[in-house]
Amino acid sequence: MSKMRLKKNIKAKEKEESFGQSIINTIKILPQAILFVMIINGIAIASFVVPTGSMENEVMTGDFLFVNKFKYGPTTPQVIPLINKPLPFYKFPGFWEPEKQDVIVFIYPGDRDEVEASQFQYYLKRCIATAGDTLQIIDKVVYVNGKEYPLPENGKFIPEIGNRRAGFPFGTSWTSNNYGPLYIPKIGDEIPVSLENIRQWDTFIRREGHDVSYDSQNVIIDGNIAKSYTVERDYCFGMGDNRDNSEDSRAWGFIPYDNVVGTPIVVYWSWDTNQPLANIISKLATTRFDRIGTLID
Repeated sequence: MSKMRLKKNIKAKEKEESFGQSIINTIKILPQAILFVMIINGIAIASFVVPTGSMENEVMTGDFLFVNKFKYGPTTPQVIPLINKPLPFYKFPGFWEPEKQDVIVFIYPGDRDEVEASQFQYYLKRCIATAGDTLQIIDKVVYVNGKEYPLPENGKFIPEIGNRRAGFPFGTSWTSNNYGPLYIPKIGDEIPVSLENIRQWDTFIRREGHDVSYDSQNVIIDGNIAKSYTVERDYCFGMGDNRDNSEDSRAWGFIPYDNVVGTPIVVYWSWDTNQPLANIISKLATTRFDRIGTLID
């Protein structure tokens, strides 16, 4: 009997040690797994969940997308997975720059008057104008460099939402339906600055890394009286395909090319994000199987 008890005790101890060792091994490889995910997310393919309906019907709220990050330039890791903690990152040169009609995923630059966004988040919009273009909207019709920019195939309007005041740039009376003309800055542009227009360009210049102040007579940039400012980056302008229900560049401004991290490729999952995950059966019942495999254009 004593030998049987001894064998059982040994087996139980071995199981405890085996379980404990597996926990230790898991803890050891977890940082490596997280680092691997961070590297892949930075260099090649990332996952993005569409949080709003601003791009309907091209992409829908609750679509899970694979994003090609190689196209516009891979980066070192931008966030720590799970906790979404932003990291300083370096962006390598890409094979392409954003072009008109591209659907782009980008780091939100911040509200109109924010030098830096209050929290790190990715946005999804369609690029409709690039550096050096002039954009204008007349009675909901978009014109780029004087030519009509057609509504994307899956784009739409929601007339009952109405004509909203556009927040960007500061000091205009433009609306979402009648907007501009607005020039999209490019590297090397010389922008005249004065007491009359500095509020319009104040945040823009600060985002490029400079100090701006002004007194009753002069605009002062980096401690020097300034009559003009030389643009240091290229920019684009983003709008949602769901034109009347999109918070976009009309509200908060230009998107630096450096902020554009990728373009969505395909929907790999889709469900109703308003349904709580706690009730997994009901959640799974909202799965949109017809969306899975949809290519994004």
